[in-house]
Amino acid sequence: MSTLYRFLSEQDTSAFCHKVSKALAQGWTLYGSPTQSFDATYGVMRCGQAVIKEVAADYTPDMKLGEQ
Repeated sequence: MSTLYRFLSEQDTSAFCHKVSKALAQGWTLYGSPTQSFDATYGVMRCGQAVIKEVAADYTPDMKLGEQ
């Protein structure tokens, strides 16, 4: 059994909300508070949210976390 961790990030648009909502629908759980930061290079706000998920498989570095 392993606990997997992902950090989701995206420009501050509905795309970020959809990315997090999809992860929650796939069984991931929010971990900590969301974050927001201004990306001066591109002139946009970016959002981030960590999520975790318990899986029956042992963790390996080649796991495709988004497919778990």
